[in-house]
Amino acid sequence: MAKLDAVRVVVADDHQIWRSGLRADLGETFHVIGEAADADEAIEVIGRTQPDLVVCDLHMPAGGGIKVARTCGEATPIVMLTVSEAERDLLDAVAAGAVGYLVKSTPSAELRTALWKAAQGEPVFSPSLAALLLGEFRRLNKTGGAAQALSEREREVLQHVARGHTYRQIGEELFIAEKTVENHVRNILGKLHLSRKQELIRYALEHGIE
Repeated sequence: MAKLDAVRVVVADDHQIWRSGLRADLGETFHVIGEAADADEAIEVIGRTQPDLVVCDLHMPAGGGIKVARTCGEATPIVMLTVSEAERDLLDAVAAGAVGYLVKSTPSAELRTALWKAAQGEPVFSPSLAALLLGEFRRLNKTGGAAQALSEREREVLQHVARGHTYRQIGEELFIAEKTVENHVRNILGKLHLSRKQELIRYALEHGIE
C-alpha cells in the first residue's frame, strides 16, 4: 500500500520497458497509479485517476507529450521526461503547459528530487535546459501589455518565479516574508489575468522577463 504522503503518478511512454524501469527508479516516495503508451491513452488515464503528477515522454503516438500537456496541464503538473535536448522541443513543452522538462539521462536520485518538487507545482528543468530558457529570455528581451502594470517589486518576484525559485527562496533573496511573496504572486496573477503559478513561467518566457 502506498504511503499517505506518496506522490500519485501516471507514467506515459510508448516503451513498456522504460515505464517499468521508471516505476522501479521512483521508489516508495511515489506511487504509480496508471500507465499509458500514447497521448490519447494518457489523457484518459489522467482524467480517470486524477494523479498528483504526470511523467510523460515528449515523442509518443497520437500527439505526444505536447498534446497531453495542452489537454491536462491546467489541472495536473506534467513533466516531460525525454531524450530530446532540442531548444524548440523545450520551448514547445513549456508553451503547452508542462511544469518541467528533464532528460532521461538524469540520475535516479536527482530525478526523484525534481519530480517531488514538480508535484508541489514547482518548475523543474535539467540544468543545461534551464540555461536554454534563460537564453531565450535574453533573446526576446522585451516586455509589454499587462506587464507594464506590475510594480518593480512584483517584477522582481516574477523574475525569481520564472527561474523556478520557491516562495521561501524568493523571500530570502529579497529579504521579505514568505507570506509576502505569496501575496505578490497572487497580485501578479490577478494583474496578468492568469490563474496558476506555472502560467507565470510561460508568460515570463513569452515576454522576456528574466
